Amino acid sequence: MPINAQILDNPKSDRVRRIADLARAKGRERSGRFLIEGPQAVREAVTWRPDAVQDLYVEVSQALEHPRIISSTLEKIVDKSQDATIYVHQCTGDVIRHISKDAQGILAVGNARAMHTEVEDVELQKNPQIAAFWQVRDPGNAGTVIRAADAAGCDAVIFVDDCVDPLNPKVIRSTVGSLFHIPVLQMGTEEFFSWAADHNMDVWAADVYGTENHKPESLPQVLADASAVAAGKAVLFGNEARGLEPEILEQCQRIISIPLYGKAESLNLGTSAAVMLMSLAMSGHIETM
Repeated sequence: MPINAQILDNPKSDRVRRIADLARAKGRERSGRFLIEGPQAVREAVTWRPDAVQDLYVEVSQALEHPRIISSTLEKIVDKSQDATIYVHQCTGDVIRHISKDAQGILAVGNARAMHTEVEDVELQKNPQIAAFWQVRDPGNAGTVIRAADAAGCDAVIFVDDCVDPLNPKVIRSTVGSLFHIPVLQMGTEEFFSWAADHNMDVWAADVYGTENHKPESLPQVLADASAVAAGKAVLFGNEARGLEPEILEQCQRIISIPLYGKAESLNLGTSAAVMLMSLAMSGHIETM
């Protein structure tokens, strides 16, 4: 697709207003589009999911008679976008900053429908590894755990019950592009447990205390069980403030806790997810080498 020769230089134009409105949930719902901000996220979207990118907006120098993209990093992303059907719009810095203070010179508008993955379309490995998160509400946490699941090689991320919108701009920024590498599904609680059972996956809960009848096992002890680590499973993490409710824990086949060796009372959700998912991934890969 061509690069539009016209320079967008009016921060108050209707087009700019509509794009900026994608930062709001209502704007995304009304338009069916979402905002991708910053070089890392835009680069990964253009590289891995160009089908989901509708338009690219890039900052050019203020010398409008001879506009130039402001950096070689952004030029490479624009060049890559020309391999796909992505229309590029040149903008002044004022326009880019009016849309987003986190753009760092480049942003894109994506098609929300293209990012929606049907449950039956998810490709699972023979022994799938799933990262699931119940009622995660903080956008930064949500993005961080998607990134951790991607790094750990999980087949998919599942947001269970009432979670933050995965297409919230802060979620996308926090994934640093991982949202475009790994499918993110949304399910109700019972739907999640039924789906796991249908795919012969145990559900392992990440929880410190467990319940009266279902006590947690220490992560190092679990890692010693090579066959369990290698088997298909979904690891379920709880809400940032409340963890997992007892009735949910009772439905899980195992409850796993991360031991703390210092004086810290606990780990936050993002750290817990990274430690547990990466520990399981590394142990599983050692067994398959």
